[in-house]
Amino acid sequence: MKKLLTLFFLMCSSCLLIAQENVVDEIVWVVGDDAILRSDIEKQRLYMQNDGERIDGDPYCVIPERMAIQKLYLNQAKIDSIEADENQIIQEVDRWINFAINQIGSKEKLEEYFNQKISQIKEDRKEMIREQQVIQQMQRQLIGEIKLTPADVRKYYNQLPQDSLPTIPTTVEVQIITMEPKISFEEIDGIKARLREFTDQITKGEREFSTIARLYSEDPESAKRGGELGFLGKTSLLPEFANVAFNLTDPKRVSNIVETEYGFHIIQLIEKRGDRINCRHILLRPKVSENEMNDAMVKMDSLYTDLMNNKFSFEEAATFVSYDKDTRNNKGLMVNSNYEGNNQGTPRFEMQELPQEIGKVIYNMEVGEVSKPFRMITNKQKDVVAIVKLKARTESHKANLSDDYQALKGLVEAKKRDELLNDWILKKQKTTYIRISEGWRNCDFQFPGWVKE
Repeated sequence: MKKLLTLFFLMCSSCLLIAQENVVDEIVWVVGDDAILRSDIEKQRLYMQNDGERIDGDPYCVIPERMAIQKLYLNQAKIDSIEADENQIIQEVDRWINFAINQIGSKEKLEEYFNQKISQIKEDRKEMIREQQVIQQMQRQLIGEIKLTPADVRKYYNQLPQDSLPTIPTTVEVQIITMEPKISFEEIDGIKARLREFTDQITKGEREFSTIARLYSEDPESAKRGGELGFLGKTSLLPEFANVAFNLTDPKRVSNIVETEYGFHIIQLIEKRGDRINCRHILLRPKVSENEMNDAMVKMDSLYTDLMNNKFSFEEAATFVSYDKDTRNNKGLMVNSNYEGNNQGTPRFEMQELPQEIGKVIYNMEVGEVSKPFRMITNKQKDVVAIVKLKARTESHKANLSDDYQALKGLVEAKKRDELLNDWILKKQKTTYIRISEGWRNCDFQFPGWVKE
């Protein structure tokens, strides 16, 4: 009876929607207490099309099944009280909206494409991202920790036909030495003077902190949100920044100037919640003059000459001379922290994973060769002069256990994850009320248990 009443209410709601918007709509799937409307499927198809996501198969079969699987996860997440991070959702929505506008050409074209106002597009996207976050947390909870032994990886490798072995792309290992040009006292004084001027304007009520942040802050992501960072713990912030931010008590006051490796900041408190804080900041970065950059280049030319004359090794120079603190204690060896197969990262990079300037230099180098000095911008947006050494190159090849154990382990982990989740979906199908309208059942579903005889 509860299912019938729910279905009746949803059908009435659907009729009301048709009357209000003068569009043809219908309930095509029901999963538990949740309905999937034809308009939901069409909207999802437009989003996927705009994101450039390829759909393998009939979209009116693939998309509703995908949405139905999401409903299963979301229903379980409600039972387990899993929630999303609202600040992270806002950041993701802003990022997506900016990307979509840049891709399609303008805000007006985006509204025309989705036939909605930008505010409604944002709300829809918020809900989508909220659901994605909850689903990901639910999946992690269902999977738990996957523990594999070398025997598991060997068994997987030995069972694969030779023509099914994955191809491992070309990877390189790179060592680096960097030198940061000196910043003139005049430039630093000028930056601090501008920040003090901003503080005076905010304190006197002449301008809002958020307005100045949008106009002048050189942290592009937070600038879009008026300098707001969202709720963060101390460990998520640089120590110098956190020490000042967490000591703020009055939202109307602006902090003293704070120097970090990114530049100079002023900070304004928004709200504290336990051990987390939400604040705004304005970042200004000192600019390197051409003369200072040339001086650094001359010094690195001298270092390069000494390396070529074997006065000291590249490893010694990286340890004692390099400004790059992330690689200095590792003899200059760069670490690919984005590598999914190892929480500590790996020294191996695919060419497209390297910073662009390094990739260009490394591309035609021989193993053991040292580059001449070149200019680059670091991931902290600093102008530096760098020298790199190609430590190793592994050409593209079919995977093997001796060279590619970590990559194969990652494949086995992914296979185990998929098996665990697929088993859970199959079990959940059997205990969940599912109804699919006529005309929507004749599909080659990934999970055939949707259609119950």
